[in-house]
Amino acid sequence: MYSVDNTITQILTTHSVGATVQVVIDTLFARIKAASYPVDTRLPSERTLASELGVSRNTVREALDVLEAQDVIQRRPGSGSFVKFRSGPKPTSAYSSLAQETSPLDHLVVRGILEPEMVRLAVINMNPRQIEELDHLLAQIEMVRTDVANFITAEENLYRKIAEGTGNPLLFSCYELTIEACRQTYRTALRRRHLTPQRIQDYQRGYNTLFNAIASRDVESAVEFIKLHLIEEQKLLLQDV
Repeated sequence: MYSVDNTITQILTTHSVGATVQVVIDTLFARIKAASYPVDTRLPSERTLASELGVSRNTVREALDVLEAQDVIQRRPGSGSFVKFRSGPKPTSAYSSLAQETSPLDHLVVRGILEPEMVRLAVINMNPRQIEELDHLLAQIEMVRTDVANFITAEENLYRKIAEGTGNPLLFSCYELTIEACRQTYRTALRRRHLTPQRIQDYQRGYNTLFNAIASRDVESAVEFIKLHLIEEQKLLLQDV
């Protein structure tokens, strides 16, 4: 069994790869650290991961190359990729501590600052390949009917792709922290309670509207959508205050 310390985490998050590959690395490593893929278990196939994450198999393969190089996974010919990483005690880094201390209201305030600008930059900067990948992620969201956990994961991946599309690595990292903060607090539990099948359908329609605005380079409509979406999120939060 293999224990990976914070040095490996830093290497993985700063590895010299394309932005899309880095998103796949971050997503898979986060799942491994959270024991969604426990030690010694086999990862889903490259085809399955590519479909789930809305990327090409080559992108998944490159991400797995990095994880294997850092001994996070082990490839076994004819059998697949197996997890070697074993999570240690809960991290006490400033990053993790900050995420744990962030209240749902603080989280929503930061989203209100980041997301309109994030969407504006994505509309301007996303290239055709990234928009196509965003379309694949939207398709993943639209496949969900009642599974709240799958919907939240698909939604996170959609927002990650938009953050990546800004072309600003610092903004992307800041948004990763908002996702981590959401997981660390009871905000996720609140969302699970509110994500009824009807609301999931409403969100699916809304994200389709957002995608169309991004694909047509309509900055005003995309930013207006995200502002209204945040207002609805605030209303849901206030119901629980």
